Amino acid sequence: MLTRSEIRAYLTATGSAQEELFTEARRLRKEHFGPTVILRGVIEITNVCRVNCDYCPMRRDNTRENDRYFMSSDDIVKRARDIREAGIDIVLLQGGETPRNLVTVEDAIPRIRELFDGQVEILLNLGNMRRSQYERLRNLGATSYILKHETSDPHLHEAVRHESLDKRLRCLRDLLNLGYRVGTGLISSLPGQSLESIIDDIELTQTLGVHMCSVAPFVPAPNTPFQVEPAGTNELALNTIAALRLHRPQMLIPSVSALEKTSAGGQSRGLEAGANVMTVNFTGSSDRKRYLIYGKDRYITRKRHVEDLTRASDLHTRGSVFLTSETGTGTPLGAGGERRRVS
Repeated sequence: MLTRSEIRAYLTATGSAQEELFTEARRLRKEHFGPTVILRGVIEITNVCRVNCDYCPMRRDNTRENDRYFMSSDDIVKRARDIREAGIDIVLLQGGETPRNLVTVEDAIPRIRELFDGQVEILLNLGNMRRSQYERLRNLGATSYILKHETSDPHLHEAVRHESLDKRLRCLRDLLNLGYRVGTGLISSLPGQSLESIIDDIELTQTLGVHMCSVAPFVPAPNTPFQVEPAGTNELALNTIAALRLHRPQMLIPSVSALEKTSAGGQSRGLEAGANVMTVNFTGSSDRKRYLIYGKDRYITRKRHVEDLTRASDLHTRGSVFLTSETGTGTPLGAGGERRRVS
C-alpha cells in the first residue's frame, strides 16, 4: 500500500513522472491479470431516480429533459441474450435509484441465469437499498454490486447528493457482508473537492475491502446545478486510476466512457494508466437516448471500439474473474480484496 504522501505525488504527476507512474501501473496489472481486459455488457433499465444529485441530469427535480422509461423484465432478458451472443459473461443491470425497479429485476435475474446456464456474473448498479432487499437479490442469483460513493468527504457528499455518506457506506458494508463482489467509485474534479479528499477516496477502498473501483472525471451536464462548472481534467482521473492500481494492484478498475466523453482517446489512456475493465452498452437505441447520465451527447461504448483499443494496447478481452476457479491469472479476490488460494 502507498502512503498519503506517495499518493499525493502520484495524483499531481506530469511529464516523465506520469509516464513512470503509468508504466508501473501497467506492470502491476499484467502481474495480477495478465495482458487482459475484463469485458462487461450493460443494460440501462430505467432513467428514473429518487435522488437529486447536483451533477446528474437524471436527478429527481429534472423534468425538462427526462422522458421517463422503465424496461420490462422481458426486455431486460432480450438484451441479456444479446450480451450472451456477443460472448460476454458479465451482465450489468444499471439504472436510476427507484424502488419500482425491484420487482422487475427480481423477475429478470433467474431468467438471465437460466439463459447463461448459470455461467454468468450478474452485476447490479441500482443504488441504496435495505439489507433485506440486497439479500433477496443475492439469493436470486445476483453476484456483484456497484455502489459508487462518489466522494468520501462527508460534507461535500451531503452538499452535492443531498444524502449522507454514512447511509452509502452502510449499504456498501451490507453488500460485502452478504457476500457480493462489491465495487465503488469516485468522481475526480468534482466541484468543491480537494486533493486530500481524493486520497481519502483511494484509502477508503482499502478500508472497506471492495473488489472494484471506478474513477470518472467530472462532466458538467445540462439542466443540472453544476452545468456551468468547469469540466474535470482527464489527467487527474488517469493519475487516480494509476494510483489505485499501485495502492491495490488486485482491484478491478474500469476505463469509463466519461474519459472518452471528456477527451477523444480517453479510454485508451485509461488502459495506459492501468485500468483493466471496459463496459459495452447493450441498451436499446430509444432507451439509450433517454438515459441522460451525462446529457444527450454522452459517449456510447461499442464492442468494436473496445476490441480496437485492447488490440492497440497489446491486450485481449476476457470474461469474469469471479467465475473462474483456476489458479493463476485472474484468480478470484477474497472479501478483503486479497488474492485467495484456490484448491
